[in-house]
Order: sequence, then C-alpha cells, then structure tokens
Amino acid sequence: MATLRSFRASDLYKFNHINLDPLTETYSTAFYMQYLATWPGMCAVYEDANSRMMGYVLGKAEGQGDLWHGHVTAVTVAPEYRRLGVASNLMNFLEASSEKCYNGFFVDLFVRVSNNLAILMYSNLGYTVFRQVLNYYSGEEDAFDMRKALPRDKDKKSVIPLPKPITPDELEW
Repeated sequence: MATLRSFRASDLYKFNHINLDPLTETYSTAFYMQYLATWPGMCAVYEDANSRMMGYVLGKAEGQGDLWHGHVTAVTVAPEYRRLGVASNLMNFLEASSEKCYNGFFVDLFVRVSNNLAILMYSNLGYTVFRQVLNYYSGEEDAFDMRKALPRDKDKKSVIPLPKPITPDELEW
C-alpha cells in the first residue's frame, strides 16, 4: 500500500534514486529546505509499504490579485513507479492545497517542450498550454507554461492562452 505524507528534511537523504533520473531537475539542499520551511503544505512524498520514496512534489504559492496561484516547482517519480498514478496523486495533493489552503485562482507549471509524456500527462489532468517561454531551460530549450484553473477562477480567465511566446525576463514571478 502506498502512502502520501508531508515531505520532511530527512527525505533529502532518501531520494537519490529519484533525482538521478535525467528527466528530474535537481536543486541545492538550501533550495529544498526553503520550500519545506516556507510552503510545507505544498510539499509531499509518496512512499511504498517499505517506506521507499516513490516520488515527491514541491510547490509554492505566489502571485498577487487574480494571479495568486499554486506553482508546481517539481513533481517527479522514480522510474520503477511510473505509470501507476503516483504523479497524478501528487498533483491532486498540490491542487487541493492550492485551492483549500491558499485559495489560488489556478495552478501552473513549466515543462520542457520536448517532454511529450509529461505534457500528455498534464493535459490528461486538465492542464492547458498558457504560453511558451523561449529558452527557459538554461537558454537551451523552450518551456510550456501549463495551467489549470481552480474553482476560484469561475470564468477561467487564468488559462486563456497568450497569442505569442515570451522570454524568461518577461515572466511575472
């Protein structure tokens, strides 16, 4: 049986089998600790019956006014646990936290334009491409900014696609 629980600082010593995957963005220890200290309700781990980490999600709340939203900084699943619904459950957790704890208008995330499997998964979860960000990943690859409106955005204004790509310096946050 798998369990969803809060991400703890001690988990930083248990996730190498997840973070060594080439599709996973890895951050500094200070970065992870900042998220755990600032947005603990947006960080979760999925683990198996033997307490082995299957995947995790890191998120935050940001923005102002009708741009107040939850942001998925990282959602990643160990290769041996992919296609089992782990990422969907982690995303559902972050969406619920964005709605119920932070009263956000939407949830957004950035994904490499070449990561077709992730784009398909996010699309199946109700995310749409809001805009393309040119050279987002180290100036080498574009990203899609994908969004999903939450109930607070009754008219779904937050997910109306922009007509042209932007550059990273044009991002609001």
